[in-house]
Amino acid sequence: MARNNDRSAESTGRDEPELIEKLVGINRVAKVVKGGRRFGFAALVVVGDGRGKAGFGTGKAKEVPEAIRKATEDAKRNMVRIPLRDGRTLHHDVKGTYGAGHVLLRSAPSGTGIIAGGPMRAVFESLGVQDVVAKSIGTSNPHNMIKATFAGLLYIQAPRAVASKRGIKVADVFGKKSQLETTS
Repeated sequence: MARNNDRSAESTGRDEPELIEKLVGINRVAKVVKGGRRFGFAALVVVGDGRGKAGFGTGKAKEVPEAIRKATEDAKRNMVRIPLRDGRTLHHDVKGTYGAGHVLLRSAPSGTGIIAGGPMRAVFESLGVQDVVAKSIGTSNPHNMIKATFAGLLYIQAPRAVASKRGIKVADVFGKKSQLETTS
């Protein structure tokens, strides 16, 4: 029962940035007890600010709205910052893995749009990515797809960060040869 709902965060009076909430899925779960079955609900939510910060969370409760609220709070607590190129796409191609879920995330030129399926689309929309090509390999389980997507996104590094770690210029990260190297 995967549904994709947009929920804008309600303003609580504090100066919080407007968050994009995407409901990825709700599962009905059953617990067998002496008198029969007790039903509950499990929700999976992705939350992001649309500017490179996103997180996901899960919540369980006897009622759907309570499960969604718990999942949203969990997602807000687990938000991470992802560096984006020009605020619209990924810096480089990356693979992510979690369990049986394998995803391939590729940067794309301007105007491509979000080419990704189901749960991955929710992650990119909440993250603020506008151009990306993503492929899920190995599973259609929304939990594993989202966790694999975040595992891949956490590997992304901005060229400026790589250059500062290596102690070189940003141009040298891209492999552009200087005049001295080409003449020798």
